[in-house]
Amino acid sequence: MSMTEKQTELAPDSPGAAPRPASLRDYIAIARPDHWTKNLFVLPGLFLAMVVHSIPIPQIILPLVIGMAAVCLISSANYTLNEWLDRHFDRFHPKKRSRPSVYGHVQPAGVYLQYALLILAGLALSALVNPRFLIASIVLLIMGVFYNVQPIRTKDRAYLDVLSESVNNPIRLCMGWIMASPLDSPPSSLLFGYWFGGAFLMAVKRFAEFRTIGDHTVAGMYRKSFQRYDEKSLLASSVFYAMTASLFLGVFLVKNRIELILSFPFVAGLFTWYLRMGLDEDSAAQHPEKLLRERGLMLYVTFLTILIAVLFLVRIPILQKLVPRAFSF
Repeated sequence: MSMTEKQTELAPDSPGAAPRPASLRDYIAIARPDHWTKNLFVLPGLFLAMVVHSIPIPQIILPLVIGMAAVCLISSANYTLNEWLDRHFDRFHPKKRSRPSVYGHVQPAGVYLQYALLILAGLALSALVNPRFLIASIVLLIMGVFYNVQPIRTKDRAYLDVLSESVNNPIRLCMGWIMASPLDSPPSSLLFGYWFGGAFLMAVKRFAEFRTIGDHTVAGMYRKSFQRYDEKSLLASSVFYAMTASLFLGVFLVKNRIELILSFPFVAGLFTWYLRMGLDEDSAAQHPEKLLRERGLMLYVTFLTILIAVLFLVRIPILQKLVPRAFSF
C-alpha cells in the first residue's frame, strides 16, 4: 500500500467538508475536562508541604479549591491549543480522527477566544492563591506553547517530546507545594524524580500508541516524533526514565525521610504494573483520563498513598541508625 493510499484509508471520510455549525459541546470537548484527573499530580506537593511545615488542614482548604480550579483552567487552555494545532495530524489516528477539530466543527475565532478566556480565568484565580503560584501557572502555559507551537514545537522531536511534556509534572508538584507554602519549594531530588517518573508514563503511552497504529509510516504522519522511534527505542527509553526516576526518588527518601525506603518496593511495583498495562492492546496507558476506571490499579495506588502517608508520620529508630553506617566506609 502506498503512502497516498494509507492517508486515504486512515483519514476521516470527509474532514472539513460541509461542517455542521459548532456546538458548545464541541468547544468543551477540545478543552478536555475529562483530562483534569492529571491534575491530581498537584496533591502530593500539597501534602508534603503540609507535613514539612505542620500546616493545619483548615488553613489550606480555600487555596486548594481556588488553586485546583486554576490548574484545571490553565490545563484546558493548553489542551485547546494542542487539539487545534494537531487537527491535521490527528486525522491519521484511529480514534483521534473523530475529534471535532478534525472534522471542522470548531472555528479558529472560537478556538482562540476560548484559549484566551481560559488563560485569563486561570491566571485570575492563580493570582488569588499567591504570587508564586501565579508564576508557576504562567510557566505551565509557556510549556504548552513550547510543546505545540512552531518553530519550537517540541512534540515533533523524538525524546524531547516526552521530556518537555512530562516537565509539567514537577510544575504541578510545585504548584501544590506553593499552595501551602508560598515561601519555599520542594527538594530538587523530588522534582527530578517526579519529572522522570512522568517521562516514564509518557514513554509507555507513546509505546502503546505506536503499537496500536501498527504502521511506522502512518505513525509518522500522526506524530512526527514517531519517524525517529520504533517499539524497541520507546520501550528502552521507558526503562531509562524509570531507573532515573528511581535514582532521584531514592536520594529524596534517604536525605529527607528514611522510613519511606520501605515504600520503595511498592513504588517499583507501580512502575512495573503500568509498563505491563502498556503492553496490552488498546490499554488505558494510551488514555490517561481512563486510568480511574482501572479498579485494580486504583486500589494499588490508594494502598501506596496510605502507606507513604503512614511512613511520613511515624519514626522507625532502627532505620535512623542504619543511615550513618551506610556512609561510614
